[in-house]
Amino acid sequence: MSRLGKSGPSKVFFLWFFEFALLAGCVRLAGSLRFMHDAPGLLEFSDNLLWRAVLFALVLCLSMTAFGLHHVYLRKNRFGFLLRELYAFVFGGVALLVLYYLFPLAYIGRGVLVSTLLLGFFGVMILRLAWGAVFASHTLRSRVLVLGAGETASFLERRMRRSTDRRNFRVIGYVPSAGDEIKIESNLLVRGEGNVDQVAQLLDADEILVALDEEKQRCPHMEALLAAIGRGVRVCDMPTFVEREAGMITLTRLDPSWLVFGHGYDHSLPRRINKRAFDFAFASLILVLTSPLMLLVALAIRLESKGPILYKQVRVGIHGAKFWVFKFRSMRVDAEKDGVAQWAKRDDDRVTRVGRFIRMARLDELPQLINVLRGEMSLVGPRPERPQFVDSLNQQIRFYDMRHSVLPGLTGWAQLRYPYGASVRDAEEKLRFDLFYVKNHTFFSDLSILLQTVEVVLLGKGAR
Repeated sequence: MSRLGKSGPSKVFFLWFFEFALLAGCVRLAGSLRFMHDAPGLLEFSDNLLWRAVLFALVLCLSMTAFGLHHVYLRKNRFGFLLRELYAFVFGGVALLVLYYLFPLAYIGRGVLVSTLLLGFFGVMILRLAWGAVFASHTLRSRVLVLGAGETASFLERRMRRSTDRRNFRVIGYVPSAGDEIKIESNLLVRGEGNVDQVAQLLDADEILVALDEEKQRCPHMEALLAAIGRGVRVCDMPTFVEREAGMITLTRLDPSWLVFGHGYDHSLPRRINKRAFDFAFASLILVLTSPLMLLVALAIRLESKGPILYKQVRVGIHGAKFWVFKFRSMRVDAEKDGVAQWAKRDDDRVTRVGRFIRMARLDELPQLINVLRGEMSLVGPRPERPQFVDSLNQQIRFYDMRHSVLPGLTGWAQLRYPYGASVRDAEEKLRFDLFYVKNHTFFSDLSILLQTVEVVLLGKGAR
């Protein structure tokens, strides 16, 4: 039997749709309650109600997206969810007030607005509880049988063992293959007569995950895997499975042919044009809106310490090209007086008081909008690193140079999924997410990442 819960993005799409409909309905419900004993007032309120309800729902849904509530890989935490939802509704309410000031005809009234926000807040909370209860059911999760019990298969138990990592699937067992050095606990192993297809049929598996340590080990299982496909069972390899379920690319035992022949890598002319247009339009808008704030930051830096307000530093961009990146100065002028590049670290004593604040608020990054307008950077992409670090990381980390196949960005998928990196190990972990972005980026993924960056900025996540 085929089960639901196989595709994170499709589930998020339906959740977004249901919440949009719920919030639009809350406008109607709040109006009915407000004008319960005022028929003329209700009639006047109902005039052009549809588009005003749509505007309310759209702003709130975008605000929830910006605070990560529609994140495909959002980890479950009830307190964290309530806090995100509260921020989203406060931010959305303020955004609506601004829109109502600019477009008075869209205003739904102070009483109705407050009531709608309250109804929407509790309505979304209840919907999420019901949604979580439905999709937490084992019945709706894909039943995955893992072929292999060695080092490759153990990745699931080491890195994807939490319930939030397995929201769409559950592992029903590991089938050891000849020659495997067993790395899986014995109670999770499936031993018995028959090939992997027969075991999958016996256990009612929806999917067989091929996680063998050696590529050549697949040969004895090919006929059984083909038979499973013929019965409608999905067959997937480990890199594809991790990419789909975790939003990253596993570097362990990754066959380069998987990267070469895999889907994605849209570097077509239409994609380059729409990405450049997106970057130029949004960077111009953000630059205009934040220019007063940038003036205040410049003044604060000047008042605190002598030295340049802006500083420029060589970074590595697309195809390894070097360029000067612009930032507000957040460190002492003599931060690298010996000329040796250093990783930023927590509680770095080289950071000034103003610098500590603008780093936490990510205001030091705003001058990089100039780099975006010049076409040296994008709004979304892997963060650019210094040439000294890139040369070293290229030697130490496999596939590291692939992140330079797209423009570097002000923000990126790795920044949302992993905290600030300050070591080779951190760089390797972030590369898993950078490669996922390089392989799968689209216009809508860029927009989603940009919206979710609002949460990072407002909550100060990952700042140094």
